[in-house]
Amino acid sequence: MPAPDFTSLSEVVRIAGMADPVARNLQITQSYHELSLAFTQRLGRCANWCTFATWASRQAGQTIRGEDLSQALEQKLAAVPALGQTVNALVEAAVLKGSKLGRQGISALIWETLDPKAAMARASGAVARGNQKVYAEIAREFARFLVECDNDASFNAEHIACFCSTLRPGDPPDGQQYLGQAFTRYYQAMFEINEKQKAEIILLANIEIGFHEQTRLQPEIQEALEAAVLDGKLFKIKLLKALFPNQYWVQEIGSVFSALFNRPTPLDLAIEKFTHEARHQLRLFLTAQLMELGFPEGVHLHLGKDLKAHFPILLQQLAYPDLTAFLKKIDPTPDSLTGTGTVDWADLNDRLHFICDLFRCYHAAEELLGPPFNGK
Repeated sequence: MPAPDFTSLSEVVRIAGMADPVARNLQITQSYHELSLAFTQRLGRCANWCTFATWASRQAGQTIRGEDLSQALEQKLAAVPALGQTVNALVEAAVLKGSKLGRQGISALIWETLDPKAAMARASGAVARGNQKVYAEIAREFARFLVECDNDASFNAEHIACFCSTLRPGDPPDGQQYLGQAFTRYYQAMFEINEKQKAEIILLANIEIGFHEQTRLQPEIQEALEAAVLDGKLFKIKLLKALFPNQYWVQEIGSVFSALFNRPTPLDLAIEKFTHEARHQLRLFLTAQLMELGFPEGVHLHLGKDLKAHFPILLQQLAYPDLTAFLKKIDPTPDSLTGTGTVDWADLNDRLHFICDLFRCYHAAEELLGPPFNGK
């Protein structure tokens, strides 16, 4: 029997179980592409959920690999004037307190203690786990659907009901109700002859899977953004131990008494200002990395800005009742791209607003069906 031209169910299981996050991400991205193309053979040359997942996974790979981003993060932090000022103030406070390391040595020690590479590694780990978790669950159902339902010549309600019966009832993150609804709609779209109705059904299926996916990803997205959170107390302890290796306990007792009587020392204040600014800049950098999506032909979408695309003709006016009803729940600006830019990517509702309009705008973008790895 010839091998299927899409990732088989056993291959999905194998890829999801790979230990190396970098190699796993590359195969996940390619697998999504294969599943996406397989779906177009029945749904037509439009984007399905796997189409968007291909490019999201490709983007995630940049964070997962991380090496270039670690260097970029260090360069970014070193070039921020406000952070540089807090470093200089902290250096002077340490000198006045009696550190023997010299100004250059103290400055180097501050950056070493901050350890921006560790923040990048934490973010990378969270993104890799999210990439793996979503693929293991959702790609599995796409591969299973292609095997069990794709060859049906006519609509068979019992057949699709049997497929969905293995999915867990209830809402995400634990239930898979929205996955069942989405695959039922994909199945319905396979036999729909009205092109506009078909486009709206597919869009709703994509959004329903996106709703499930983003709800499931909430912990990993939150963790990736909070990788920048700097524990001020731990940073202070490490820095004081390094600055005053032979008298750390004296400095610690002094800090305790200063805090007790609400009279922080200049060194305490300098450390507090530095950690506050460093935390802010780390969060800004990681957010910027996570809130970018690369598409073919050099298109880069900044998820914090309103989409500049347009709704395709078939989706300019929506009429499918289930679609319009669902959008009323999760899209605060129906039929408009105003306000689609995400203020906080860790906010589930904020993300869903952007994703709904992203799926709608790029529904007919055939360039998304191209290979994710083409040497560019």
